[in-house]
Amino acid sequence: MADLNRIWTAALIVIGDEILSGRTQDKNIAQIASWLNVQGIRLREVRVVPDVEAAIVEAVNALRARNDYLFTTGGIGPTHDDITVDAIAAALGVEVEVHSEARAVLEGYYATRGGLTEARLRMARVPAGSSLIENRMSGAPGIRHGNVFIMAGVPHITAGMLDSLTGTLEGGLPLLSAQIGCWVAESEISDLLGRTEKDHEGCQIGSYPFFREGRTGANFVIRSTDAEGLERCIADLSARLEAGGWPVVAGGI
Repeated sequence: MADLNRIWTAALIVIGDEILSGRTQDKNIAQIASWLNVQGIRLREVRVVPDVEAAIVEAVNALRARNDYLFTTGGIGPTHDDITVDAIAAALGVEVEVHSEARAVLEGYYATRGGLTEARLRMARVPAGSSLIENRMSGAPGIRHGNVFIMAGVPHITAGMLDSLTGTLEGGLPLLSAQIGCWVAESEISDLLGRTEKDHEGCQIGSYPFFREGRTGANFVIRSTDAEGLERCIADLSARLEAGGWPVVAGGI
């Protein structure tokens, strides 16, 4: 029987010079983090690396070793600068091969789109021993090798790949969250927040201050895998803030 209290973790490597240059804004971090949480998996760290094999190899080997799962996005297209597959194969110590099923998928997809060119065939290349992640959007599949998941950089294609993976990865309980807000300086209630979190094992309280309408305030996000524990912590934190003279806004400000 699975241990639901075990915390399953994942890391994400965002690959691409265009992300680091600022030409493209990454949208995959948020959608992958949200999807993982529903699967009961925590996104623990994210690294953005350039299209440089040594940088990809170093990141892949570091992050796959200390997490249950590693996801990568970007660099699996048909052009010469799409080097993710080669770099990950090098990290894993395996050769690159053309996956027969991926080739068949691409042949079918491009049959009415100009045929399977040499450039397009590059998208059937995988680290030896890989399985495929279905892509209903654009033909070219994602790739899984052990605990490494190699996905597209285009967010709507990534979303489709995540959809095909839904329910296939082992995880724990999803992390639940709720938010309240107060017009109060964070520094005034730091001790109160610390004591409240300590009194509610299994709950984490995040504090997010802001300055708005000429006033200082903060929103507090409480997280837990235990719904009842989460409710108790929210109620207690709200009561302590109200007792201190700081009216609470449910849902945040």
